[in-house]
Amino acid sequence: MDTIKIVLAGQPNVGKSMLINAMSGSNGLKVGNFSGVTVEKTEVCFEHHCHQFEMVDLPGTYSIRGFSKEEKVAYEYLSNEEYDVIINVLDSTHLQRNLLLTLELLKLNKKMVLALNMADEAKKEGIDIDVKQLEKIIGVPVVLVSANTKEGVDELLDKIHDIADSCYRPKSNITYSDAMEEEILDIQKFLDDRGFKIRDLSSREIATRLLFEDKDLYKELRDEPIMIELQPLVLKALQHLYTHHETKNIKEIKYNEYNAIARGIKMEVIKCNRAGSGKNLTKKIDDVLIHKYFGIPIFLFLMWGLFHLIFTIGDIPVEIISRAFSSFGAWMGSHISNEFLRNVIVDGIIAGVGAVLSFLPNIILLYIGIALLETTGYMSRVAFLLDGFFHKFGLHGKSFIPLVTGFGCSVPAYMAARTLKSEKDRLITLFIIGFMSCGARLPIYMLFTSAFIEDKSIAGNVLFVIYISGALLGLVMAKILRVVVFKGEDEPFVMEMPKYRFPSFKLIWHTVYNNAKGYVKKAGSFILLASILVWVLATYPSQKGIEESYIAKIEQTQNMQEKLDLENELNVKKLENSYLGQIGKATEPFFRPLGFDWKMVVALESGLAAKEIVVSTLSILYNGKGDTLANRLRDSIPPASAMAFIVFVMLYLPCLAASMVFAKEAGGYKYLVYLFIFTTATAWIFSFITYKAVELFV
Repeated sequence: MDTIKIVLAGQPNVGKSMLINAMSGSNGLKVGNFSGVTVEKTEVCFEHHCHQFEMVDLPGTYSIRGFSKEEKVAYEYLSNEEYDVIINVLDSTHLQRNLLLTLELLKLNKKMVLALNMADEAKKEGIDIDVKQLEKIIGVPVVLVSANTKEGVDELLDKIHDIADSCYRPKSNITYSDAMEEEILDIQKFLDDRGFKIRDLSSREIATRLLFEDKDLYKELRDEPIMIELQPLVLKALQHLYTHHETKNIKEIKYNEYNAIARGIKMEVIKCNRAGSGKNLTKKIDDVLIHKYFGIPIFLFLMWGLFHLIFTIGDIPVEIISRAFSSFGAWMGSHISNEFLRNVIVDGIIAGVGAVLSFLPNIILLYIGIALLETTGYMSRVAFLLDGFFHKFGLHGKSFIPLVTGFGCSVPAYMAARTLKSEKDRLITLFIIGFMSCGARLPIYMLFTSAFIEDKSIAGNVLFVIYISGALLGLVMAKILRVVVFKGEDEPFVMEMPKYRFPSFKLIWHTVYNNAKGYVKKAGSFILLASILVWVLATYPSQKGIEESYIAKIEQTQNMQEKLDLENELNVKKLENSYLGQIGKATEPFFRPLGFDWKMVVALESGLAAKEIVVSTLSILYNGKGDTLANRLRDSIPPASAMAFIVFVMLYLPCLAASMVFAKEAGGYKYLVYLFIFTTATAWIFSFITYKAVELFV
């Protein structure tokens, strides 16, 4: 007769002893102490379906990583002894608290069953637990039982048979806080790139244990050469977690993470049929902010307010910085006698980089808004709130995190999609992240809205509509991908549900400073080089014949207006015959139905490298002395073409860096080809519709 050895683990007062009695009928029950300690243990042996069951009841413990005798005994037994199945017993009426131990047990990677004891009491209290959903989230079988009435006991015993005879291992769908996930992904990527393995631990599990300062793992890794490179990465990650959690106590950080996850699971799987007698502040706020009917309108209102502030408040320093760069360029030009060098510095570097940096205040405001939503705990609620809405489009709330991250930058957004366990869900999310307008697109939207809409309050509303339209269209395309390409069922959703807290200035500063620093760094390096390259391509080859012809005409003309017209005509001719003009004119026929001239085409093509370059390219191509870029665009581009241009920018392929990350996360460059075709076709179609619609009504 085969023997199945079972361990019962749970927090104190969850009814483990009663459950053992209910399963065994008290047959073969023995009480004694664990070897070498005065901690009591209960053992029982009995037959069930031609198997010999040997059960060991571990002492009740809130954690297996503590210092009490009970906790040490539980940890030693679970880590070092041979057994087949863990029965994790939980009190159904206090699920959130009991799940803290469950999350630790999952780290053991052992065969496990969750026994939700006291199901009869939960029913009396009006607590309804969605067992199937809990199974999907935790990744282990779940059974509702009552040791008192013996409800579900037979099902629990049968489930033990099934698991013991299978090759099953837990596969949970647990997601930590954004800060924790960000650092896990960085370390995981480092380990994956080097192909590092240890025991049967995944790279994600190694990263998580390193951040939670698992002493056993650190001992194993101590003599590994990889630790030389890994240590600075872990230290940097821990500093981020210290800032995020406002403490350097890693045990407190771990508790905060686990508690938030447990709260999120509870909100996902429990429905109370009778209201409780009292509510805490978090519950009262949640009743409003994640209300079934008012939750989404409140979220949209907050986002509207954010974009309205970005335009009205952010527009003031934008104009100041823009004029400052213009004055600086004029001053610098007056001190440089060499015409070539003057043009490179003034028209190439200062005009290009200045056009990008002038929108830094708007970028900062955007990141402050997103950081406020995250640090207060509201962003997690929005993900939970949108879960049902996302399901209609073939996604779930868990996709919200990488998608909303895409409003900041597509690179971390693509990496954040790793948390999606389902391959199909992950690919769908990866394909639509580009429709979430990243911070680099904001300067383009700001430029065109300020150029064509004089009323600042209306311009703020338009900016909000642009962002929301891109997001909604992304969801529609997700549904199409789910129906046509990536068919299959959705994955269950759970994420951390932290308590509400006042915004941390230190944490907001950390987030905004790093993002703003990255933006400025990009402007000072990549965009600087790109601006110089665009200027060179727009200036060469040298066209002395055309220049001499026009200079002769200008010298013969006495009328000042005619002189200006001839100078502008000369600049246009030089641009049209430059390398940049040749590239633009070669591809212009593809974009002509959208109302784009070759300059707009070149700006779009330069945006494939980085979206910020679109603004600097427009500044170089629509060059004009003594006037703002917005005014120059208003005079040169029809409103219908401008609207179509915004739509194309909103939907086409992300920047080069993001595209490379997409290819890696999706699983190969063939997916990047698919993404290019998918986004270009979508952008072209909707830009064409926009152009014709605006042309018809304006």
